[in-house]
Amino acid sequence: MGTYVNIGNYAFASIRNGEYTDKSELIDTVNGTLFTEHRFTCVTRSRRFGKSMAAKMLCAYYDKSCDSRQLFCDLKISECPSFEKHLNKYSVIYLDMTDFTPQFSEDGNVAEEIQQELKEDILLAFPGVKDIKEKNNLLITLLKITEQTGEQFFLIIDEWDAICRDLKPGSPEIDKYITWLRSMFKSVHAARVFAGVYLTGILPIKKYKTQSALNNFWEYSMVMPRQMDTFFGFTKDEVKTLCGKYSMEFEEMEKWYDGYRIGKQSSIFNPSSVMQAIVSRECNSYWAATGAYDSVAQYIRMSFDGLKDDIIKMLAGGRCKVNTTSFVNDMSIINNKDDVFTVLIHLGYLSYDRDREECYIPDKEVGREMVNAVNANNWTVVSKALAASEELLNATLAWDEEAVAGGIERVHDQETSILSYNNENSLSCVLSLAYYAARNNYVFHRELPTGKGFADIVLIPRRHVDSPAILLELKYNKDADTAIRQILEKNYSGILSDYKGDILSVGINYDKNNKKHSCKILRC
Repeated sequence: MGTYVNIGNYAFASIRNGEYTDKSELIDTVNGTLFTEHRFTCVTRSRRFGKSMAAKMLCAYYDKSCDSRQLFCDLKISECPSFEKHLNKYSVIYLDMTDFTPQFSEDGNVAEEIQQELKEDILLAFPGVKDIKEKNNLLITLLKITEQTGEQFFLIIDEWDAICRDLKPGSPEIDKYITWLRSMFKSVHAARVFAGVYLTGILPIKKYKTQSALNNFWEYSMVMPRQMDTFFGFTKDEVKTLCGKYSMEFEEMEKWYDGYRIGKQSSIFNPSSVMQAIVSRECNSYWAATGAYDSVAQYIRMSFDGLKDDIIKMLAGGRCKVNTTSFVNDMSIINNKDDVFTVLIHLGYLSYDRDREECYIPDKEVGREMVNAVNANNWTVVSKALAASEELLNATLAWDEEAVAGGIERVHDQETSILSYNNENSLSCVLSLAYYAARNNYVFHRELPTGKGFADIVLIPRRHVDSPAILLELKYNKDADTAIRQILEKNYSGILSDYKGDILSVGINYDKNNKKHSCKILRC
């Protein structure tokens, strides 16, 4: 067993000794690429989505130095036709680039030092190979082993982009590193040496630094996951099974950790947070441990036109259009608002709906971190609105029409408006932000079809919450009584026919001329 070559299956065995959700069908997908032109695979996901766990699983499956049958015999992969064909058949080279980044200085040669360490370990694993010269690079060394032994390798590089993220932007070492990777995998010798190559990272690689670098890799990203949409992250059924096993409340898990749309999967949970909640027996925010918070605060303070308003809109539960194609997959090169949103999608702070080309904040946990980033950027009016949102909800539940109108008015700062109040949509967005605290105990809907029409905002109590449902009807340059009449005329309570508690109808109007808000509350 070496340091990097044929390290065995101990890492995946440790994973199997704990709670493991079966993602082994990933192996069958990778098996289908071996010895084909698609053998070069790169999977990119945000932190905490199971990339490294999957890499360790692949290492255990392919590594010929160990017998991993018992680790897989009860998993889904064991039922696949390709299971026996490739089980423990290859010499595996396993690199975790986060192990290398602390030891390299900016003035060193990262690529050369990595190659040297690998060559030393490989030659220990294959001592009988002849004609290996000191000047031979890593690929030529592997090629000579293949020619003399018939051995082909499965190479795994976990966190391939750690070097690019951790070194200073523009460092020449990054270009040397990318050039080395390109020379390894674009060479005509690569097909002879590698049965397969599997990279993981946060950022896609296709447009990194050099447009053509590593473009022979098939990429599976947060934006385009292809057939790997369910292999990273937990599905709703998987979380329901875990909740049942550990007597956890599924609805609470859903509120905190659901909301990612990855490919065709409209409901993907953050797996690390779910497992931490199960171990801790408590749903809470575990996101801060990702280490990417400072970057988020930096990105959202950029002065691109419309960026601040769109962040506010998403905090309020809305969605924003995004063009993900302009981003060059370099976190230090941000040219416009779309680039900001795209990097936040890759970091996991936003989810991406590819069908609608929209992004949004996925869940409560991430929403909290976005609020922290807003506070760190001293968005005073927004911060005050969020801080006062619980008071506004309490005033609504207490039927205090004057306090509700006054609370909403304070959101619309007299000197610095959060958003341009030019129509009912803008008012709806600001009110959604003003009722931010309601998300703790309510399922929040905007423009929900109800009866004969659409209610602007509907708050439906979560299970076990002893509070009334709330229908918010918004008017612009009319009056609150008109909003209440519309609720009554459109029979908004029809959508809540299965709900047995009280329902509050709240009519709110904004008068553009005097910048005053009025409120009317009625029990339906």
